Amino acid sequence: MRYTYTGLNMEVTPGLKAAVEKKIGKLDHFFTPDTEVIVAMSTQKDRQKIEVTIPIKGNTIRAEESSTDMYVSIDLVEEIIERQIRRYRKKLIDRKQAAVSFSQAFIEEEDETPEDEIQIVRTKKFAIKPTNPEEACLQMEMLGHNFYVFLNSDTDQVNVVYKRKNGTYGLIEPEF
Repeated sequence: MRYTYTGLNMEVTPGLKAAVEKKIGKLDHFFTPDTEVIVAMSTQKDRQKIEVTIPIKGNTIRAEESSTDMYVSIDLVEEIIERQIRRYRKKLIDRKQAAVSFSQAFIEEEDETPEDEIQIVRTKKFAIKPTNPEEACLQMEMLGHNFYVFLNSDTDQVNVVYKRKNGTYGLIEPEF
């Protein structure tokens, strides 16, 4: 696998690179040798954060983790990526265009993990009224949810606002 590193508010040392390549390298048998791994490391106050993105044709495998120690964050992010790969194995490989990023051994490997089938257990319908993103955030807070779907009065498109881990808000807008 080919690694690309970026550091925000920190220098990515050879020791950190070696730790990432050792941990993420355990996943080598899942991918072809030319698969790209994008690693972004950052530090804020006492938090050490790592984001790992593996773009594969038609999908993206991504995980982020933070802790007080970067090496612990590296361990945690590797576990998340491996869990994602194993969990969505059949779905990723069944899409023929995505299978080119995976090694032949992984594709032919017997699946010993039980497949977690996605089940929709509840459907909710509601009227969407035009509002702006700030009002949507207020409505989301009043409902006690961590996301809110609304019709953006500025763009006349369905948008989603969501609460981020750090207490800020995000806005998802469709792109056609």
